[in-house]
Amino acid sequence: MKYKLLILFTLFSLSLAAQSPLPIDTYDYGVPENNVSAIAIGMGGINLTNPDDPFASYGNPALLANNEATMLYLAYRMADNEKLSFWEAASVSNFLKEKQFKYITLVSKQAGFSYQPMASINISSYDAVTNKTLYYDYKLDKLQLSLAMKDKDWPSLTAGVNLKYLTGRLVYLVERRESNQFVREHFIDDKVKGLSSDIGLTLRSGDVFYGLTLYDLLSRLWWENYDSVSIQRRIGTAVQYGSKDSKVNFGIQSKISKKPETTYHVGYSYARNWDSQGFSDEQLKQGMDLRVGFYSHDFYGADNINLTLGGGYHYQMFRFDFSLNSRGLKIADSEFLFSLGLGF
Repeated sequence: MKYKLLILFTLFSLSLAAQSPLPIDTYDYGVPENNVSAIAIGMGGINLTNPDDPFASYGNPALLANNEATMLYLAYRMADNEKLSFWEAASVSNFLKEKQFKYITLVSKQAGFSYQPMASINISSYDAVTNKTLYYDYKLDKLQLSLAMKDKDWPSLTAGVNLKYLTGRLVYLVERRESNQFVREHFIDDKVKGLSSDIGLTLRSGDVFYGLTLYDLLSRLWWENYDSVSIQRRIGTAVQYGSKDSKVNFGIQSKISKKPETTYHVGYSYARNWDSQGFSDEQLKQGMDLRVGFYSHDFYGADNINLTLGGGYHYQMFRFDFSLNSRGLKIADSEFLFSLGLGF
């Protein structure tokens, strides 16, 4: 599946090169597949309502409003073309590969700081029909500050904001082969910097939790030698019902100001927690979670539905979570996402 996407992206980039100075005409990073949280992916690809997720600020910064702990968590992924077992994917040697790293966040008392490689695309190909070579390397990194607050008079209502600083680089080269030489047709080597922001709200009423987030509401990317552009704005809303141990979540995410590509999300999580006796008669807290979910644009036909599964284990301050995201209900073609962390 990954190689098909690369071929399509190559053809797309070649066509854009003939029409536009930059081989990029849209900046849309908010699709559900890009979610950095194994908990959110396991429950259907969205989280606007679950404050127990260490990566909650990615989906809704308002979820940090009641946080009093200090946590350090990171996430990495395993693509579907990596034919490895679960334990091979979770091993340290695979974790240390740069291409696996996806997100790191430090959260402490209603605030958080995160780093994410938002885009990392490298394509090098040769087309024997047109006798052309293409080299495309695009990277965009994000540093994010998350802040949340609540009013003592309205304890059930919380608000939060993500402030993002973006920096990246694009190298794009198209050459045509003539005899034993390559003639350059198109070349770009440019840098980009940007700012963006998210705004989130949550409202709790008993066992019902409501969430709303506006993504990239105010955003701008400034290229050194090209016109500035904005990031595609999105809106997400969700409702969660249940206790701490059993939760069901329904969510919707859509674009703003452009043709909607709305996705509908549904997920369920079950947690089992217990205490065990330590060597010094202290109570050791631990637990396990199981998650399942679906999301789709229309739920019409199996090929248009993503099945998500996940689970996790936490012991004292240590936590491990994993998820798989299967396009078209094909478990063998799933993308795996893992997260590890410590909470104090």
